[in-house]
Parts: sequence; structure tokens; C-alpha cells
Amino acid sequence: DLAKSIRARTNITFGLYHSLYEWFNPLYLKDKANGFKTRVYIANILMPELYDMVNRFKPEYIWSDGDWEAKDTYWGSTEFLAWLYNDSPVKDTVVVNDRWGDNCRCRHGGSYTCADRYDPGILQKHKWENAMTVDKKSWGFRREAKLEDFLTIHELISELAETVSCGGNLLMNVGPTHDGRIVPIFQERLTQMGDWLKVNGEAIYASKPWRVQNETKTEGIWYTSKDDVVYAIVLQWPRSNTLELMAPVADPDHTKVAMLGLNMDIEWKQGTGGKGMVIQMPQVPVTKLPSDWAWVLKLANVE
Repeated sequence: DLAKSIRARTNITFGLYHSLYEWFNPLYLKDKANGFKTRVYIANILMPELYDMVNRFKPEYIWSDGDWEAKDTYWGSTEFLAWLYNDSPVKDTVVVNDRWGDNCRCRHGGSYTCADRYDPGILQKHKWENAMTVDKKSWGFRREAKLEDFLTIHELISELAETVSCGGNLLMNVGPTHDGRIVPIFQERLTQMGDWLKVNGEAIYASKPWRVQNETKTEGIWYTSKDDVVYAIVLQWPRSNTLELMAPVADPDHTKVAMLGLNMDIEWKQGTGGKGMVIQMPQVPVTKLPSDWAWVLKLANVE
């Protein structure tokens, strides 16, 4: 029902999480006790489950987990992935992560997750994902959680900006209750992120890392790019209302600056010695600002 609803009502790509091991399954525990020299659990539980999942639900992304206790040869990962990419109903579109055995993370997979909350802070050569949680302490729902245990929307947008600038994808996890409800604080974070992306998604979706990931002159600025445009994601509004950038090489005659969500050109000049840019942030009423938490400057015709 979930797969049908998502495909019928949204343009979201449908993917599924799947754990290779079942913590307390007696067949798995028996294989484990045998040093993983037997594969009774694989033959009777795991492989039938994986093939059924793909054939029935046709996920475009398989987020594998629970791999760390045994090598890929025990899990049968090579055989399953060979079928998935060559003969399965999603063979032409499917993407998988790197959790297919204790020797696979950050080495094999369409998208590297490496570790939970992986955030290298520098450009990576391989496509990667930052799988993190809105609740700092848990992937699931906690009745005892306190307000300070949850990331603020500003912290989440900062995480998104850094991740995408370095070529990664952000997986923002919220934990439902036992009966499937998303509690209000998680709803708030999700809707806040959605509101921000409605205005600034141009700098995120289908973007690519630029030649520079973050600004060194002014803290809290991350860059992305698309076609011939560079986006500067500004996480803190400058107190002086003036923003200094050293990374972009601007042309006084052709470079244009705008803010996503505002229909106006923004004034700028070259920095000292003709290096960098000094940008005058728009002086508009607070109610007219396109975002409450972070702002994106669109830089056209820069190098």
C-alpha cells in the first residue's frame, strides 16, 4: 500500500530499508554459533526475502544494513547483486548502498554510507550519503527525549549544505511511534526543511560540487553549482550586512548576484586588489526575506 500510494500521489523515488540480519532469529544465531560456516539462515530466510522484496515492491533504492557481523560471502551479496543489476525488474534504475558485508563499507556500492552520520566535510571521489537523525541520540522514537536532544532546523540546513557541497546526499531520519505516528516535533522539522527547499531547492537538487566547497574568508558559507551558475549557501546573516567572498573570480562587467526567492539584483563590488567579491546583502523588511534560517546567493558568470 505504501509503495502504491507514494508512486500514485508523489514524484518521490521509492526505496526500501532492509536489514540483512535478524538479531534473534534462531537460524541466524545457529549460523553465527557455527562461525558463519553454515548458511541455513541465508537459504531459508534472507535470500527468499530479498528476491520477494524486489519482485513485489520494485524499489529504486535498496538501503542495506545489518551487515557488520559477517563477510559478504556469508550474506551471498555478490550473487544477489549480480541478479539485481542484470536480471531484476529494476536492473536499469536501482541504486544500492555499501552495507553488504563487514568488508564492504566505503569500498563497494553505488552510494557510500561508510558509517552512521558520516560527514567528511571535504569533497569525496565517490557518491556518498550522510545518514543521520533529527534526534541526536536515536534512530527511533523515544518517550524520554528532551527538547535539546533534537537538531534545530538551522542545524539541519547546515548539515544539508555541507553534505551537498561535498558531493553527498542527506538522509534525514525521523522515528515513528509504535503505531506509526510522526510526532509534532518531527513534523515541524520536516515541514521547515520542505519550506526552505521550496525556495532554495535550486541550489540543492541536481546540483554538483563546485571547485571550492566552502568559503575561507567568511565562515558558514558552502558552495554548490549547476550549469554555469554557482550558489553560495549563507548560514549566518552578516552583522555588517556586507558579505565577503574570496573563492569566486568575478567579472565587473558580467557577473550578476541574486538571492533565491527575491526578484531583484544585488549590489556587489570587487574586493581589495580586485580579488574576491564584497556583496551588499539586500535591505528588505524581515517579512520579505525568502527564508528565516539560511539564504542562497546565486552567482552568475563567475569562475
